[in-house]
Amino acid sequence: MKINNISPDTNKFTQMLSTLAVVPEKLYYLGNLPAERRPAVAIVGTRRPTAYGTEVTTQLATDLARRGIVIVSGMALGVDGLAHRAALEVGGTTIAVQGNGLAKLYPRSHEQLGREIIAKGGAVISEYEPEIAARDFQFLERNRIVSGLSDGVLITEASARSGTLNTARHALEQGKEVFVVPGNITSPLSAGCNALLKQGATPVTCAEDILEVIAPQLLEPQTRLALGDNPLQTKIITLLQQGIRDGDELQRLVEATASDFARELTMMELSGQLRALGANQWTLR
Repeated sequence: MKINNISPDTNKFTQMLSTLAVVPEKLYYLGNLPAERRPAVAIVGTRRPTAYGTEVTTQLATDLARRGIVIVSGMALGVDGLAHRAALEVGGTTIAVQGNGLAKLYPRSHEQLGREIIAKGGAVISEYEPEIAARDFQFLERNRIVSGLSDGVLITEASARSGTLNTARHALEQGKEVFVVPGNITSPLSAGCNALLKQGATPVTCAEDILEVIAPQLLEPQTRLALGDNPLQTKIITLLQQGIRDGDELQRLVEATASDFARELTMMELSGQLRALGANQWTLR
């Protein structure tokens, strides 16, 4: 793959980086950068998300990408990878910012993810020359680019000492909005998020909370509730919208036989209405 390079001020999407306190001299990239400035959200968080963090990251990234928001992240394990993949699955545009040169994508386990980002119209970028290896301090440096490319930073799950908070600090210094998903007060992996909320970050429970701030023109006049293809599917969707995730509980509440319930779940998953979270837990796409 050819590694391209540009000055940040020569591309309309990357021009925002020219206002950073430390402006990258060059941007190296694989793939395609947006030719025009489009609304963008950075989605970052823990490398070891809980089931809750996995669900909210995937749902929010999916909803934002469907509205045309560019999803920016660092291609790290955990939340970063979830956000990139969710955007790709709905045909959205996503950009990964590396803390190393692009001769080798990092981490190695996400090399295929990087290739998919490139193949589906996005880009993997870095300020470092191609052969520069990954170093810890470079990931902290690259965080200013993750936030700098974005109109706001969304943190879905992070501990009190998470490196993700470094990205939030850069966002605040750049005058960007910091959006945070509230978390369980007993979960260590939500401590960072809850602390940011106490400091004044914007709480987020749905994509509309973000769009209202950065791209109100993309809001639909009225959010429509999903409807099933038959009464049983409608019952299942209604319960999922109420926050019920457990398959056994869903079956009990809809009063369906095991075979009927399993058949409808399969049909709804195949049609893209549902997504399996594992351990017989389900959510709407």
